[in-house]
Amino acid sequence: MTLVASEKSAAPSSSSSNSPDDAPAFGRQRPRILTVPSTRLSSAGQEAVDLAARAGLRLDPWQQFVLDQGMSERADGNWAAFECAVNVPRQNGKGGIIEARELWGLFIGGEQLILHSAHEFKTAKNAFKRIEALIRRCPDLHKRVKNYRYTVGEEAIELHTGQILRFIARSKGSGRGFTGDCNILDEDMILGDDAMDALMPTMAAVANPQIWYLGSAGIGSPSVQLGRLRRRALAAVESGVPDPSLAYFEWSINEHADECTPACTEHDDVDAPESALIANPAIGYRLTLEKTANERLSMGADGYARERLGVGSYPTDGKDTWQVIGEDAWRALAAAESTAEGAVAFAIDATPERSHAAIAVAGQWRGGTHVEVVAHRPGMGWVMERARELHERHKPRCWVVDAGGPAGSLIEDLAEELGVEIVSPKMREIASATGQFYDAVTDQSLTHIDQAPLATALAGAQKRPLGDAWAWARRGVGVDISPLVAVTLAKWGLGAEVETESDPLDNIW
Repeated sequence: MTLVASEKSAAPSSSSSNSPDDAPAFGRQRPRILTVPSTRLSSAGQEAVDLAARAGLRLDPWQQFVLDQGMSERADGNWAAFECAVNVPRQNGKGGIIEARELWGLFIGGEQLILHSAHEFKTAKNAFKRIEALIRRCPDLHKRVKNYRYTVGEEAIELHTGQILRFIARSKGSGRGFTGDCNILDEDMILGDDAMDALMPTMAAVANPQIWYLGSAGIGSPSVQLGRLRRRALAAVESGVPDPSLAYFEWSINEHADECTPACTEHDDVDAPESALIANPAIGYRLTLEKTANERLSMGADGYARERLGVGSYPTDGKDTWQVIGEDAWRALAAAESTAEGAVAFAIDATPERSHAAIAVAGQWRGGTHVEVVAHRPGMGWVMERARELHERHKPRCWVVDAGGPAGSLIEDLAEELGVEIVSPKMREIASATGQFYDAVTDQSLTHIDQAPLATALAGAQKRPLGDAWAWARRGVGVDISPLVAVTLAKWGLGAEVETESDPLDNIW
């Protein structure tokens, strides 16, 4: 099962009003970004929820959902997801998920060693105190405890039957020598390679291990592992093929981009009450819209977006960017100004979600080809008017649109609007167009003006097989390669067969 969740809250109300005369507002109980393995047969999640309730911990619907999905089991009884990641803004109650999972592992699951780690020692120690209090409040659980260890740096809970829950602060050496059935990695927005190198091998000898990552939005370079997990989740959502070993839950908004117009409805407004509901499932339980509104008054837009709305900054491994054309090679082809000679060709492409579209142009220049992105905006409604303006001004030799692509739906209306036949490449011609573009970069016979949308598209592009050749593909749902596909098709359009010739232009755009 893989999806980007869009349903409203399962709570009694999803109203965005915070008027005292209205019913209370509830945050959405399903994450905006969600992927779980498809091998689920049953789940131990309800056992964890019930045990937590016995200890006095009543879980919200969203917390129960995470445990149900994250603790799914395959037909052989092993975990469906080896890794579970919960990315949710602060103060929503991720600690309740941790405590319920740890209680189950100790008292029901029979996990011999559970390692709970946090970036800071004080966070790990506070987690120890919280779960100790839960256990002590439940006589049936407390009597099974052999020892509560309070030695600084060695805090742990040990049962008479040998199970141990240990709390540690993360470091390059922490976790070495321990063979954990379950690793709980709190504060996962500060989690890098050193800690992962120390902790992951501890699970190699375990028959049915599981690792949980819990934290809030990425904070840049420290969020190495969270960035990797998020990219895997987005790739699963984009492809429709679940990651076979990852359950990922992210409550966040899809913030407006710089190029969004005031009328954009595809993205979320940082200041809108509805945005707080999308990103905070605990609203209506332990948070209120009034509190989030007060936070916004005291915080900058970026800080509020990160801490309350889940808008994170995630590092990208170098190997994951500029996979097809190197950045240095591309930047070296940048021209000082926009220029070309003779007839030009335009092309249109869009993202599969139709969230953005791009119009590109190509023309001959000094024995090679010059390409540019003429327009790149949210949505599709603007494309027709802009195309008409460009057509009237430049009289291009052709317009190119892939009939099988997301912009293919525009072909009929575009042809009628412009009064020309739209050139649509066949599959082999798309592969040829991609190869021609790649060769032009390699041969340094292509120029551009170093536009950010095009550079971003190239950084996020990869190859997809197309017969014996290949075409452009994107790495994940968060990558928009429509500017790259559009310039590739525009370049191809310079040599495509067209029914009528258009008058050459002395200069363009």
